[in-house]
Amino acid sequence: MMHNAFIGIAVPFLGTILGAAGVYFMKEELSDRMQRFLTGFAAGVMVAASIWSLLIPALDSAADQGSLSFMPAVIGFWLGILFLLLLDHLTPHLHRFADAPEGPQSHFKNNTLMMLAVTIHNIPEGMAVGVVLAGFLTGFSGITASSVMALSLGIAIQNFPEGAIISMPLHAEGTSKHRSFLYGVLSGAAEPTGAILTILFSERLVPLMPYLLSFAAGAMLYVVVEELIPEMSQGKHSNIGVLAFAVGFSLMMALDVALG
Repeated sequence: MMHNAFIGIAVPFLGTILGAAGVYFMKEELSDRMQRFLTGFAAGVMVAASIWSLLIPALDSAADQGSLSFMPAVIGFWLGILFLLLLDHLTPHLHRFADAPEGPQSHFKNNTLMMLAVTIHNIPEGMAVGVVLAGFLTGFSGITASSVMALSLGIAIQNFPEGAIISMPLHAEGTSKHRSFLYGVLSGAAEPTGAILTILFSERLVPLMPYLLSFAAGAMLYVVVEELIPEMSQGKHSNIGVLAFAVGFSLMMALDVALG
């Protein structure tokens, strides 16, 4: 089981590392259309993962509660939304294509503010992997090694463009390739950290598992609606982002059904 846990944590982070490493092969800045495509793809993966890997297991696990079986999922979902809303207000950060930073005023450079935005984005993904792994390690019904691998692969696939979207524009703006790569890798460090912390408390979390699964889903969907969808719809020809969303959603849905 611990072998599966290690793979479940390492695979998503590897996706970020490989994406950030794209800076070493870059000859020119990523085009706006490519950035919208990658953002839409990541959004599609996150929405499908939220539904099949998190919300459906949360609902299934509370099925014995009768007509109120939806309550844990609804409560957890809203707690996840409010948690990310709070982080959004408390953390200074800058979204790509935004004119001004959000959150409290700070003296951070734009590069740092963009990294903080991606870190906020990655926290729910780390929680999602951690909660599913915790459920698997404690024998929680409905969570298998295959479902863990499906979620890990899905998060890794959407982490690849995220790492590239951080490192490549940084280098295009004058940052060295090595430093741009490092920033890209560090932007995904919140994921394995969150996953490990969740696993450490896994035994205590079993009674709360339906709430935690839906909490992670709410947090991920907040990121999609608040950040990714506006970014993939920027400018002309925004349909490229919609098509990429559909590709990411279909791929994650197929992974979860086939492996789960």
